Amino acid sequence: MFKPIRAVIAAALFTVATYGLAAEMRGDHPDTYVVKRGDTLWDIAGKFLQKPWLWPEIWQANPQIANPHLIYPGDVISLAYLNRVAVDPGPREEAPINAIPLAEIEPFLKNLRVVDSFEELPYIVGLEEDRLRGAEGQVVYAKGLVAAQPGQRYAVVRPTVTYTTLDPERCCGTSNRRPIDLDYRGHDIAGTEKMWNHMTPPGGGDFLGHELMQQTVATVTRGPAGQSDVTTLLVDDKGREVRAGDRLIPVEAQPYDLQFIPHPPAQNLAYGQAKVLGVADSVITGGPRDVVALSVGALDGVDNGTVFSSWRVGSTAVDRVAVGNDRSPDAVGAGSKVRLPDEFAGHLMVFRTFDRVSYALVMDGVRPVQVGQELKHPDAAY
Repeated sequence: MFKPIRAVIAAALFTVATYGLAAEMRGDHPDTYVVKRGDTLWDIAGKFLQKPWLWPEIWQANPQIANPHLIYPGDVISLAYLNRVAVDPGPREEAPINAIPLAEIEPFLKNLRVVDSFEELPYIVGLEEDRLRGAEGQVVYAKGLVAAQPGQRYAVVRPTVTYTTLDPERCCGTSNRRPIDLDYRGHDIAGTEKMWNHMTPPGGGDFLGHELMQQTVATVTRGPAGQSDVTTLLVDDKGREVRAGDRLIPVEAQPYDLQFIPHPPAQNLAYGQAKVLGVADSVITGGPRDVVALSVGALDGVDNGTVFSSWRVGSTAVDRVAVGNDRSPDAVGAGSKVRLPDEFAGHLMVFRTFDRVSYALVMDGVRPVQVGQELKHPDAAY
């Protein structure tokens, strides 16, 4: 059987890039691989690289690949060349594959954003026939749409979460959770919690941003007229129900990137600075293909494609051998406790970034990714 590692290492004498590639090659990969529908670049790289997030190095080390994003179903990736990982073109009858499964995260790419404030945004004040909720094909009335013209489209968004920093001393047990569910005005509702759960230090923590969730899209049909001073819009897109208090923002033609190149963080982040804030459609736990919110963003040097490893923060355990098994942890001094090491959970890749918060997709893992986990360099050993 062909020994691809030895062959690639031999070729590595010619270029530093190829040498780095050889060091990451798995020993059990096939000589060739045919790209299939449903593949992602991350998944393919995982078949023959120790670190799937390094897949761009394969393409960039091989000039015969004109565009690292244009890998199609049917293409044959050869691993048997001395100094290259060649791609034999396939039929080109389908769209090229992406680094991550965009179809799985598209609702989050379109529907979630983080802003510093929302009170100044136009908002819905009523619905046709005084309905409490509206849906596709129904009319809604908005206040604050200055000079809006018929035909202009607006996303109907709802403030749902206020993000703040996490306190490592309190995160992420079952008590002292801050109520974060917001009412129709965007104010906290005491005693309730959203699925995007997070813990805050005493005093509320540092403000990171308000999350807006898109409900649907509506088109202006007419401005203020007659006895009315509101703007009329028609809900013309499937989505969630609309209610009074929902805000309006102009529809963005392309609010997110279509292609991602995985890369490590651009700068080192202090321990405790980068945390998992929340898990979409879950309380505190997620796994591969789940969307998570992170406590770092563009102001921290994070951009689309940034890859982190997520780690369960090591517990502080009582040394029972030294102090005895009958001692309460609260009655044991710091000198009789030991800090256990952090435990690797999985890799995350950022797909949408805001100033102080970003959204990422869980790419792989060996244990659940949870709220409060520490984010580190993707190659971190501990």
